[in-house]
Amino acid sequence: MSFVKQIAGETAIYGISSILSRIVSFVFITGYLTRVFSEDRDLYGIHQELYVYIAMLLVFFTHRMETAYFRMGSKKEDENRSFATAFYSILVTTLLFGVLMVSFRTSIAELLKYENKGIYVVYMALIIGFDALAAIPFARLRLQNRPLKFMFIKVLNVVLTVALVVFFLEICPYLIDRGFTFFTKIYQPELRLDLVFIANAISSGIVLLILTPEIFATGSRFDYDLWKKMLIYLLPLIVVSIAATFNQSFAVPLLTYLLPDGKAVNLEAAGVYAAAAKLAVLMNLFTQAFNYAAEPFFFKQSNTKYAKDTYADIAQAFSLAASVGLLFIALYLNVFKYLLDANYRSALFVVPILLVAYWFLGLYYNFSIWYKIQDKTYIGAVISVGGAFITLLCAIVLIPRMGIIAMAWAGLACYAFMAGASYLSGKKSYPIDYPIGRMILYLALALLIYAINTILTSYLNVGALTQFVLSTILLGSYLLLIYFIDREKILEWVGRNQK
Repeated sequence: MSFVKQIAGETAIYGISSILSRIVSFVFITGYLTRVFSEDRDLYGIHQELYVYIAMLLVFFTHRMETAYFRMGSKKEDENRSFATAFYSILVTTLLFGVLMVSFRTSIAELLKYENKGIYVVYMALIIGFDALAAIPFARLRLQNRPLKFMFIKVLNVVLTVALVVFFLEICPYLIDRGFTFFTKIYQPELRLDLVFIANAISSGIVLLILTPEIFATGSRFDYDLWKKMLIYLLPLIVVSIAATFNQSFAVPLLTYLLPDGKAVNLEAAGVYAAAAKLAVLMNLFTQAFNYAAEPFFFKQSNTKYAKDTYADIAQAFSLAASVGLLFIALYLNVFKYLLDANYRSALFVVPILLVAYWFLGLYYNFSIWYKIQDKTYIGAVISVGGAFITLLCAIVLIPRMGIIAMAWAGLACYAFMAGASYLSGKKSYPIDYPIGRMILYLALALLIYAINTILTSYLNVGALTQFVLSTILLGSYLLLIYFIDREKILEWVGRNQK
């Protein structure tokens, strides 16, 4: 079976779990919340800002133990011991950091300039704690090639969150209006944002309960010597994760504090940017789904004879699939925009830039494998910190001058640098013959097609239906062109033309 086909199959399943869950989340949470907070865009900005901090703190709670588990548990005889060691390590840090957050909730809230909102910190601690404890059981499903169960639980998590949000914000007010005063104990209009966080915390807790059998299935104990090896391996990866989270998620805080207006106005602008940026979410989800499937696969293939050839093929296949995804979202942006409330559509111009940025992020996932399998994770730390520095520099210099679009350009500059740095550093230590010319060609042709579409629709002033038809014709033309250029390779990938 083609390795590319295998990765594609698992990426599809992980993608279904990620994309389905995120689509549900996007349509029913992002789209819904932009309407709930249509006139309170600062509240949506708060929602987005706090989830950035949740993503950042999750790095400290989990300290990248899932990657150390992949590295140390890739051999079957070491898996249970590695699982137990990784899980108990996270359990300790979760209890420690969770207690600290709750104990100092008032001070933390004041530091974030949310006076009298220490309860927000409690919500954050609960969500982070449940998600952190679920990280290693989810990693076990990936390592054991059980993507279907992974998919089911991930989708269930989002479905539960959506159901609870709808119950809190729609059903409860409906019942109160009809005389069921009991539900006033649950729903109050001024606590709508609180209820969104509560819904997430409850669903994350239920998911952890479902994963409990995975935790107790190993029968192994904590191994202190193995834990020390894991820490040595993952310490640079913590830096990588912090920098990566900063690069991917810190747009809202940076816009909030660097835009020239007051915090309330800045939160509105940041909320509008965050909502528009989520239209590029499918591209980012594809790269995440690919990473879910590829990371354990790369480790398992590292000692095989044709590992480098396999890595090169997978990178080329990824770049093609990502280019198709990029073009699809960009061409049909006028359709996707209706997922957002009208008050959140003014920042759609950031989406194409972010799509290209996520394309480079996917290449970084491919190129960065060399330092992981060579146990040179400090290289990843240096590259990620460099990317974070570029993001911060662009934000400081460009946000006051360019406004919210500066963060999209910052993301593109960051990921392009990280992909390039990973590729160039790997050429010396672990050379892989990536078909860079072909990979860039896929992207260049996609951008050319998008440019043609933009020019034609702008200058001809076509209607929505004509624009849809034109986009479809151009997308089909791109697919036919790529198939003509790389027919043999594509057939090889899908197993129809095996060498």
